[in-house]
Amino acid sequence: MYLFKKGLVIIFGSIFIALGINLFLVPYEILDGGVIGIGLIFNYLWGVKTGATIILFSIPIFVVAWYKYREYFYNSLHGMIISSFFIDLFKPFSQLVILESVPSALVGGSLVGIGIGFMLRYRTSTGGTDLVAQFISAKTGVNVGINIFVIDSLVLIVGGLLLSMDSFLLSIMTILSVALSTSLIARKTKPHPHSPITA
Repeated sequence: MYLFKKGLVIIFGSIFIALGINLFLVPYEILDGGVIGIGLIFNYLWGVKTGATIILFSIPIFVVAWYKYREYFYNSLHGMIISSFFIDLFKPFSQLVILESVPSALVGGSLVGIGIGFMLRYRTSTGGTDLVAQFISAKTGVNVGINIFVIDSLVLIVGGLLLSMDSFLLSIMTILSVALSTSLIARKTKPHPHSPITA
């Protein structure tokens, strides 16, 4: 039953993430942070599929996870693949909802954060920097949402050099929204009874 619920949560969370990105971030070329942000940069600049880029840049992180954090590897591999699939699948919906830029950044960030947060509650994630944030949380006890915010900010600073000032400011709003909603949802995360790692 636990694995069944976990599978549903991965799909549920991935849909939230994909909707947040395609309906609210893509129309204004807004960045999220982490590997998703890298995927969006490649999409905005060169038209490369966001989900495919996420998978490509996640490979080194999963290689490390295989050797150092095998449980995290298994817990997050499905989340990364499924969320990347839905992100590319929902790309045609990017013009379905029209909001002003600021509400779009906030709503998109909230949806992404909610999706990530629910996945983290079941000890899974989209991989990438979310996985790195889990590593740090397990070692330091710092909230996963805070770790994600720090990592996302670094990616945003680099990505912001390639964006307009409007996109950069909107992206800041987005990662703040992602961090807040992730923290609110994931703060009740409890380790699986068979897991030796606590957050």
